Amino acid sequence: MTITIISPRCGWCWHGYVFKVLDGDSLRVKKGGKVYEVRLYGIDSPEYGQRYGDQAKRFTKARAYKKTVSIEQKDTDSYGRIVALVKSEGRLINRELVKNGLAWVYPQYCRDQKICNPMEKDEKKARKAKRGLWKDKDPLPPWKWRQSKREGSPLRFHREYRFPYWR
Repeated sequence: MTITIISPRCGWCWHGYVFKVLDGDSLRVKKGGKVYEVRLYGIDSPEYGQRYGDQAKRFTKARAYKKTVSIEQKDTDSYGRIVALVKSEGRLINRELVKNGLAWVYPQYCRDQKICNPMEKDEKKARKAKRGLWKDKDPLPPWKWRQSKREGSPLRFHREYRFPYWR
C-alpha cells in the first residue's frame, strides 16, 4: 500500500528511496518498482570533471544516498527527468547545496519566488563567507562550463573565463 502525504508546505509530495547519486543535483530514486531520475529544482551544481563537482556529489550523497526522501515535483525537463524539491531528514537538499557554496541558483529555471528568493539570499551569504566554490575568485557556473564544452572551445582560451579556474 502506498501512502501519499499532502501538506500545505509540500503541495503534492511522494516518497522514494535514493539508490544512486549521479552528481550534486541529480539522483536516481525508486518508488515501488519504478526508477525515476530526479533533477534538483532551481539550482545547478558543478559538473563531473568541473572544479567542486566531486564535493557537490559527496555532499548530496551524504544527505540522500540510501535514504527515503520527499519529492515535490515542479516540472519535467527536456530529458524526461523529474525536476523537484527534494527533502531528506527535514532539510531541502536544493537549498543546502546553495547554502554550503556547492551550487548556484539557476536563474534560467528558478522561477518560483517563494523558493528562489530565499535561495538567492543563501547564495549571497555563501559568496560573502567564501564557502565552497566561492573560495575561488571567479568560479565558473556549470551552464557556462557546459556551453564551452558544446562549442568545443577549451576554457583556458575562452575570454569570458578568467584564470585560475581549474587549479
